[in-house]
Amino acid sequence: MGTRRYTTVCGFFLQDDPESNEVVGIPPRFGIKDDNDDRWVKFKGEIERLNASAPSGTQYKVVFLGRHGEGYHNVAMKTYTVEEWLRKWSKLDGDGELVWGPDPDLTNLGVEQAKDANCTWKTELEYGIPLPEKLYSSPMRRAIKTNQVTFEGVLRPSLKTTIVENTRERNGVSTCDKRRKKSEIASDFPDYAFEEGFIEEDDIWDPDVRETFEEVDVRAKKVLDMIFDKDEEQYSLTLSDASVDTVPGIFQPEASTCTL
Repeated sequence: MGTRRYTTVCGFFLQDDPESNEVVGIPPRFGIKDDNDDRWVKFKGEIERLNASAPSGTQYKVVFLGRHGEGYHNVAMKTYTVEEWLRKWSKLDGDGELVWGPDPDLTNLGVEQAKDANCTWKTELEYGIPLPEKLYSSPMRRAIKTNQVTFEGVLRPSLKTTIVENTRERNGVSTCDKRRKKSEIASDFPDYAFEEGFIEEDDIWDPDVRETFEEVDVRAKKVLDMIFDKDEEQYSLTLSDASVDTVPGIFQPEASTCTL
């Protein structure tokens, strides 16, 4: 098979409307423009229609991207100037008051932000929002806990989230982006599955070299390739901010074999 290219189908959501204000936080209805009671039924029907009429090699999938809630590293980054953070503090585990590395937890505000997402899911369930058939999460604690709170009471208990290495934050140098051992993650989140080949130690994080955005792009594309290799139509990804920004950035405007 040749190299895949991706694009988005615009027009359904506020997030891709150039005339709308920048979407911050969780917009009403997750941003879908249609505010009628049958909005999600019509949306799902449109995705099914697109797939039914798609030419060979083209397929459409719905991907819900969720950013993690506020973590202790986010608080620390507001405490210091950008220069101070990059020069000194990002390379340390804490400052004597806050601990932000490795792999910091959510703050109380971060948990509340995830609860807001949970409430939006439960509200939209009443209007037929299509539930994810597969869930993936970054291995970072802040992302897993956000995923856990977001979907509590929303999905059937048997549907497990899979932790995928390539969905993680841009890594290297900053201790907040170093993940914990696989065994520690498994102990804290026993209901989560790991992708095949997920190893015990974090062999990606480098204390001296920061991952480039181009390298993050390569990882993000591998995640999309994995999604489009599978049969399910609806997905959820719980990521860090750099990854959430990266995924839409690899879509191309020209004709594509794969569409979100």
